[in-house]
Amino acid sequence: MPISTAPYKRTYKHSKSRGSEYRIRCDLCGRLVPRYKTFVVYKGFNLLNDPILRKQIDPKRFHTFKRKLRLCPKCARFLGVAQPGKSVRKKHLKLKK
Repeated sequence: MPISTAPYKRTYKHSKSRGSEYRIRCDLCGRLVPRYKTFVVYKGFNLLNDPILRKQIDPKRFHTFKRKLRLCPKCARFLGVAQPGKSVRKKHLKLKK
């Protein structure tokens, strides 16, 4: 039975060549995490979902905003943005058998 694959690559690309990476607070739990380990999620708010209303109102008159959220790996797994690592997935497959 093949191991399930995550919808992303688990690569840690540093933005600096040397030294420690600067830390960012997780927007959900407030944990300090190195920047390269965070997951970026865009949360938006759309007031007008009705296509008929959108055609009637000038697009310059209404605004939709998007917020950039940076999540630590723990919160990303909790929200379903990231999947657990291979060792945890193997453990769950063994338990199911």
